[in-house]
Amino acid sequence: MPPPKRYSIREIPAAGRIEYEKVLNERQAEAVLHGDGPLLVIAGAGTGKTRTLIYRVARLVETGQPPPSILLLTFTRRASEEMLRRACALLDRRCEKVAGGTFHSFANTLLRRYAPAVGFGENFTILDRADTEELVGLLRHEVHAGHKTVRFPRKETLADLFSRAVNREEELTEVVERDAPHFLYCLDDILRIHHLYRATKRDRNLMDYDDLLVHLASLLRENREIRESVSAAYRNVLVDEYQDTNRIQAEILRLLAAVHDNVMAVGDDSQSIYSFRGANFRNIMDFPSDFPGAKAVFLEENYRSVQPILDVTNEIIAGAAEKFPKQLFTRRAGGGKPSILSAPNERVQSLFVADRILELHEEQGISLSEIAVLFRAAYLSFDLEVELAKRRIPYRKFGGFRFLETAHVKDVIAHLRLLENPRDTLSLSRALMLVPGVGRKRSADLSLRAHSEASLAPVLSSLDSMKRTEAAGQLARLLREIGGKGEGTRTEEIPVQEIVARVTAYYRPILEAKFDDYPKRLKDLEHLETLCARFSTLSAFLSEITLEPPQASVGDLAAPGGEEDTLTLSTIHSAKGLEWKAVFVIWTLDGKLPSSRAAEDEEEMEEERRLIYVASTRAKDTLVFTYPVNIYERASGTVLSRPSRFVEEISPEILSRFALIE
Repeated sequence: MPPPKRYSIREIPAAGRIEYEKVLNERQAEAVLHGDGPLLVIAGAGTGKTRTLIYRVARLVETGQPPPSILLLTFTRRASEEMLRRACALLDRRCEKVAGGTFHSFANTLLRRYAPAVGFGENFTILDRADTEELVGLLRHEVHAGHKTVRFPRKETLADLFSRAVNREEELTEVVERDAPHFLYCLDDILRIHHLYRATKRDRNLMDYDDLLVHLASLLRENREIRESVSAAYRNVLVDEYQDTNRIQAEILRLLAAVHDNVMAVGDDSQSIYSFRGANFRNIMDFPSDFPGAKAVFLEENYRSVQPILDVTNEIIAGAAEKFPKQLFTRRAGGGKPSILSAPNERVQSLFVADRILELHEEQGISLSEIAVLFRAAYLSFDLEVELAKRRIPYRKFGGFRFLETAHVKDVIAHLRLLENPRDTLSLSRALMLVPGVGRKRSADLSLRAHSEASLAPVLSSLDSMKRTEAAGQLARLLREIGGKGEGTRTEEIPVQEIVARVTAYYRPILEAKFDDYPKRLKDLEHLETLCARFSTLSAFLSEITLEPPQASVGDLAAPGGEEDTLTLSTIHSAKGLEWKAVFVIWTLDGKLPSSRAAEDEEEMEEERRLIYVASTRAKDTLVFTYPVNIYERASGTVLSRPSRFVEEISPEILSRFALIE
């Protein structure tokens, strides 16, 4: 006889069982219990934004709104699935039938139904990023086939430029002028490829991700009957992270509200930091005028940070030129004042941060996973990474690659190793493979000869004979002048910075030919010169940076696996939405945070202010800003810095100031 089956039984709560005023704070309840009409919820950092959305979904279902008529739009499918799962647990399984997803998935659903209205068949194919790049690559070859000697953007770069133009609703010419001016000389060909790309997609019944939004907006804008039908079908529309929407998404929201205006937009103007992805700060600021009569609810009670940290963050954002006024507060007790520390140089900054991390971990018992170091750009953590590796402090880095994992840094390091050790045939092979005209076979043959003869002489001779390749002669000259005729005898006689500068100068044309984003990568190499400044010999420098090589490649924020208790290094952009007990914000000086690029653009400078606000609001208990006083710039040498203007504004009553002495 089979064993009896076992069941888990859960009572389905009756309508009206959720006591909103008891489980939510006053402002959250005000938003959740809102009736009809547009609602803007300005949710400060750590104020329970997600909780408010979940309870709002449950409330709408509980009060009789048909679940399929409720549309929840989020920026990831996982976010909407998690919210609806929690709404089901809160109320009942009716919430499973709420229409939830991303703008793109919602667009796909509607366009399948109305595709002929925008000139497509219902069986259109969606191109993912790889498909898009493949198609662009085919068209690139068609246009550029007869001009192989002229440098031309890669298919990945072209696809990225095309996407930026769509998301920002800008002309492609404007995007190239601002984001890739080094390709203006081939603008006509870029425009031609773009025209062919658009025509080919329509001819072959293809849509890329951006097309889904563009065609949905067009469908709703130009077809009144369809617009009103769709609007009537979704009587309540909720949008998460509204400050991150682009212009097309904001237009779609307005069109969806055509017959009811029951729109709830949740977001924080002070955390609008993704303009480079097309996010439009004006969307959230203009919500009241886009939806006349909109009610605004401000969530200001913070459940993350201690009050001293909130005092600093409030003062940072108080200086914003345009904002929705809010004052974050908490009921959490205690907490020391945040601080800013000046260090004589980058090296001392790294030593201090590493020391303090170990102190928090070993003396105060804080897990490394509860500590983060944040920065404006990925290359700013390179020196700290060297120090962490030296001390065997495990870390994961987000928003960029570890120091030795970047291809361009690996290329330069290979040349440096070869100059120091001519018998390093692995580095020799990598260096030779970068020379035009030297293929894999020739590189292997030359490396083998160099190894068998214990000399670079055959390599130098072969490079000299390659008359048509300027890079070959330059590499031979570099090896002779710095490497002592390839014997590695002169590196101790030349300052390390000069050696790195010479190698970088030789490598720069290769960098420009190899990478479309070479201006950004060049900054990494310039920073490499800063890193080597404190070493007396090339050997010492190479030994230091390779002492503890990276153990794993960088994953995204959701990547599973890896060591559990690891320190987090992250760009501020990648840290949004996360939190740690202790946060260090390094390089908080003018020129880095804010970025020097923002100096001449008022809107960009405002976004830089929001960026440091986002960084500051990640901290629960401890917040420390640091910056080096003396910094090395390739063009000017060592110069004096000044602390970030956004930190300078903060009153000494709420921010302690210290100077580190070497």
